[in-house]
Amino acid sequence: MNQINLLLLLKEIIKIQKQMRKIYHLSTCSTCQKILKEINPGADVELIDIKTNNIDATTLDWIKEKVGSYEALFSKRAMKFRSMGLHEMQLSEADYRNYMLQEYTFLKRPFLIFDEQVFVGNTAKEVAKAKVAFAN
Repeated sequence: MNQINLLLLLKEIIKIQKQMRKIYHLSTCSTCQKILKEINPGADVELIDIKTNNIDATTLDWIKEKVGSYEALFSKRAMKFRSMGLHEMQLSEADYRNYMLQEYTFLKRPFLIFDEQVFVGNTAKEVAKAKVAFAN
């Protein structure tokens, strides 16, 4: 193999490694199921059920860098948010991070990752943007 072909092969490998296509969802959530049907992710998209495989710290930190804060990723609608009295506390970014890593119910869902783009939650606006990204 000559140097040009080797260089092209290395560029392709790097390109593939940069592609991260994952959807963190809750399989028992009808809203997540509806969004998955709407987006219709291809076979190259990894579907991860957060109930059986909660998000890892590295991925959560990476997503936080994309969206700006852990609070933006945190679901204040979770039943445990009120039952644990968290709604009465002043939570720090570290608190939000720790709660999400400990308990999947605190994750806003779904998290949709398409290469360098991240879409969080189930608002019509976020789903529409994700749909465009995943359609390409």
